[in-house]
Amino acid sequence: MPLTMIGAGEPGIIKKVGGKEATRKFLEKLGFIEGATVTVISKTDGNMIVNVKDSRVAIGKELANKIVV
Repeated sequence: MPLTMIGAGEPGIIKKVGGKEATRKFLEKLGFIEGATVTVISKTDGNMIVNVKDSRVAIGKELANKIVV
């Protein structure tokens, strides 16, 4: 399921990162790689703050939908 389906406070393990090559590389640089644990900190109007690789990252709904957990 996409990352947007996870509720606040729930952890998930990244199974796949989709999108175009440039999008995947961008997300990879932020720490969104297969096998990494991601925890949703908060959700507001589809935008999310997540904890990945000991860093907090804010991402929009479009990018969050490309991350499958």
